[in-house]
Amino acid sequence: MASSSVLPFSSSFRSWFHPCLASKITFTRRTNSLSIVTRSSLSDNSALLQAAKHTVDSYVKSGMVVGFGAGHASDLAIHYLGQQLKAGALKDIVGTPTCVGSASVAAKVGIPLEQYEGSSKIDVAFSDADVIEEVTLSAIIGRRKMMGEESIIQEKVSQFNLISCVRCSGYLSLQTILGAAEKLVFIVTEKQYRSDLDGSIPVLIQSFNWMETAEEIDDLFLGDAEVWRRPSVGYAGPLGGDFPMVTKEGHNVLDVIFTSPIIILADVANCLEQVDGVVEHGIICRIPCTAVIASENGLRIIDNNLILEAGRA
Repeated sequence: MASSSVLPFSSSFRSWFHPCLASKITFTRRTNSLSIVTRSSLSDNSALLQAAKHTVDSYVKSGMVVGFGAGHASDLAIHYLGQQLKAGALKDIVGTPTCVGSASVAAKVGIPLEQYEGSSKIDVAFSDADVIEEVTLSAIIGRRKMMGEESIIQEKVSQFNLISCVRCSGYLSLQTILGAAEKLVFIVTEKQYRSDLDGSIPVLIQSFNWMETAEEIDDLFLGDAEVWRRPSVGYAGPLGGDFPMVTKEGHNVLDVIFTSPIIILADVANCLEQVDGVVEHGIICRIPCTAVIASENGLRIIDNNLILEAGRA
């Protein structure tokens, strides 16, 4: 890999198969979808607020431990949950935040917080997502935001040492909290619920020999994506410029930017997890889970009932 050029990828992802997939996976799709019309016309923000309220009203019960994800919709849900606690509609709720932002919002509205331990029970967790794959409800989080807006992965890897819980290389894993919940709910807009996925997937890697890790990821998705090391500020070239992002644990962030369609997001996650030097990535795959999708015409609730049948290729 030349140090002065973008890490190249080639070949069609539609026919892509890699030895890291030990078996061929067949999906039997049973997706339950419920449409709830709340108003004839809603702005994006008010629709998202309705989705946040629906999430709390439908899935949070008194006495639960609730995992708080990161993002605007999560903040709306946390704020509404605090209002319900103050009004007495809910009691004995304990929150487990995944980032400084959600912890701050919860504290301001009076929700008791606790640190996550490996054996802790989380009854339900909710979170934003950058994009969700139709039917599977696999999600991507942590894409780099424009206009200086902080992404989920930036917040969780660079700030969240304030809550010392179950950690991956020293920082709390958002995936750990969401994965531990008995029920997971994503709160998104209809634009984020898509069948044609492309764009970036953030990958947290060890900074030592980071280029070797990047080259291995390069080889995995040859021709279908570009690999860029994320800069700490502004914009830079594929190597991250003079100031690449470095977390408090000394890790770098790669943005694997797909220009060809991603056929099955779970396959990408599986291969990334087998690359030496990869600490974490921005793909969350949970079966089952629920998506509360906000639109101008109301809410669409999708419960994922995928049946995976794995067998040797």
